[in-house]
Amino acid sequence: MKISAFHKAQGDQVEFYLPLAHDLYDKVYASKIFDFSDGSYLREDMSIGGTGFDLNKTLPHEIDQIDPDYKLYEYEHNIGFAMRGCRFKCKFCVVPRKEGRARSESSISKIWTQRKSNFLMLLDNDFFGNPNWSECVEEINKYRLRVNFSQGLNIRIISEKQARALASIDFRDKSNNMPRITFAWDNIQDEKSIMRGFKRVTDAGIKPYQIQFYVLIGFDSTQEEDLHRVMRIRELGADPYVMPFNKRDLYQSRFARWVNHRAIFKSVPWNEYRWDRRRVA
Repeated sequence: MKISAFHKAQGDQVEFYLPLAHDLYDKVYASKIFDFSDGSYLREDMSIGGTGFDLNKTLPHEIDQIDPDYKLYEYEHNIGFAMRGCRFKCKFCVVPRKEGRARSESSISKIWTQRKSNFLMLLDNDFFGNPNWSECVEEINKYRLRVNFSQGLNIRIISEKQARALASIDFRDKSNNMPRITFAWDNIQDEKSIMRGFKRVTDAGIKPYQIQFYVLIGFDSTQEEDLHRVMRIRELGADPYVMPFNKRDLYQSRFARWVNHRAIFKSVPWNEYRWDRRRVA
């Protein structure tokens, strides 16, 4: 969207890529978001970026600082980064290598450009790692914005002050339909700190049913540890959402399908889950 806004400002015509019309374009941009993303359309004469292509390649400053072209997707709300980077160096995550240490990126008022909408999707990887997180919370509440923290928040080290600040925000799911806040439980050894953080946010007023946990599986955990985490989260009254490290792995894809289909997860035990829909003679 920023690339589109930049070129439209130069008087250029912008459209989504049509492979059959490749030779008619003056410039083509492409992004490979993940290692497993389809790269079949990528060509050497394109300007290619994305984490799945090159961790070190970024937008030129004159493009990165521009407001997004929301008309490109007919998106009526607001999207942006208040911060970049992360305080941690989790082995399964590329953010520290790609973006470095946590730092402030933008004020909330600068991101909130489509002011007919009060819904804001923050893409921050470590919201409370932002040195200006308190000012961001003040702006969010000042403008009475509904906010989705799309990448989740770190509950392991959340302070009582941060928990109260979070509870003061009108947080929402990605569709802006219901109150939803997402944390993560990636490592089994973090259980004690997860439980401490959970108590802090619920003591601050956030209800367990408003909480979702991303649960990483297939990286350095056993199947027993995966099951323990999702069942412990359910016992708390919150919802687990499984994130497979390797989507091609049969167990990981089955387990994710079971947990993430919430009606099935709440009614069918894992050892009774019929993942194979084929009829057995």
